[in-house]
Formats: sequence, C-alpha cells, structure tokens
Amino acid sequence: MTGQRIAARAAACAAVVVLTVTTGAAARADDGFESLPAQQIADRSREALLGADSLRLRAQGDLGEGRDPMTVDLSLDRSGNCAGDIDLGSGKGDIEIVKRGDDVWVKPDADFWENQVPIGGEAFEAVVAGRYLKGDASDSRLRPAVQACDLDTFRELVSDNPGSPDARFTKGEATTVDGVRAIPVTRTDGGRPTTTTYVDTGGEHHPVRVTLRGGGADAAVDLTDYDEPVPTATPSADETVDISSLLGRTSAPS
Repeated sequence: MTGQRIAARAAACAAVVVLTVTTGAAARADDGFESLPAQQIADRSREALLGADSLRLRAQGDLGEGRDPMTVDLSLDRSGNCAGDIDLGSGKGDIEIVKRGDDVWVKPDADFWENQVPIGGEAFEAVVAGRYLKGDASDSRLRPAVQACDLDTFRELVSDNPGSPDARFTKGEATTVDGVRAIPVTRTDGGRPTTTTYVDTGGEHHPVRVTLRGGGADAAVDLTDYDEPVPTATPSADETVDISSLLGRTSAPS
C-alpha cells in the first residue's frame, strides 16, 4: 500500500541523527563533561541515545536527496508503541499514525490520497471519509509504517552503523537549545554534509538536536521527552475503518 513511502521518509530523518552520533566505543568519564574532547562527547551522546526507552523525534527540512522538505513528529518507544504525524511537504500529503500493541491506525489526508495513491485514491478517500484505517501490526500493507514507528528500528540503525574512521569532530561553545544547556559537536566527513549534534550537558547527556548542512541539505532533528510514555489515546471505533474489510471489497491501489 503506502507504507513504503512513509517508512522511507521517516528513515531518512533518522539517518540525519545516525550520520552524527555513530562513532566508536564510548570513553566514559564521571565528571567534567563539558571539558571532554569532542569525540568523547559524541560517544557519550550515542551511548545515551541507544539506552533510551522512549523519545520524541521532531524533524524538519531538506535532506538534500532530491526530495521536498518534510516534517516528522513521532513519539516512539522500544515496545513499538507510537503516535505522531508525517507531513511529506509541498502539499504532497500528511498522515497521522497511532500504534498501540498489535493495533495500528493511519489517517491520510486528502493531499496524501491524491498524490501518493494516484490510481483509486479519490475512491479510497471517499470511503474512508476522514477516518483512520485500522489494521494489525503484522499486516504486510502496514509493516513498513510499523517499522518506522519502532524505536528499536531506529536504535538498530544507529548501532549497526559504525561510522567512518575519517570523520573529524569539533567542539563548540556551550549554548542553549529549548532551555537545555548543550555542547555542540560538529562532524565533518569527506564530501558528506556537515552535521552538528547538541548534547545535553546534564543528566544522561542525550543528544537534543541534530542539524545537517551542506551538499543541498538543510535539516534539523529535535530529540526530546526521553523515557517519557508514548501517548496512550487511540481512535474510537466510530473514527476507524478496518483496512482488511476495505481492501476486501475494493481493489487495492497500485
């Protein structure tokens, strides 16, 4: 169905974070965090990110890959629960996503049906009538969206990417990001876009913002609400249409 597009766009935003925080093994220090070298600060932020049970990821901008600027706002956890929104940008469509346990709800808007489902989109929009499509997490038509919503998928993307030995890290002066004192660490790596991670100087030293600049890219990812529960509200029965029932009586769009 449309899950591949959703997953690809969300994964592209996750890649912004991966480009910056993937490094070698962390070198731990008990104090003096702000005085640590840039490489060690980056290592500590990577370790903190991998240890998170949940977080909120808000991304916006142009990833420099021939795509329109997009916006992602997802709260997700390691149990696969998720709630949020993906806007594909430039009137190409918006889709709300809710996942709780084995149940998944997706709610595309009119622009999504028109642009992402060019064959049969209007018919589906008329039948769905602004409601959520509900299905099981094991449904192959929803699986890519489910994977994009799972924090473990995001963590695997980080942990499986060892980074480049040619990367160079530079530490900047402490600044404030949404009220959080943070140290910026900028990574340069050959011809890749330059990425800067803003690392919380307190607590677990989580990355709180990542920016990607250069090579046609201009994007930012904010990472907040670490270890906070994903919202538990789910759409009511009268707000939903069963995806299997719908596709069983209507031909699936190509």
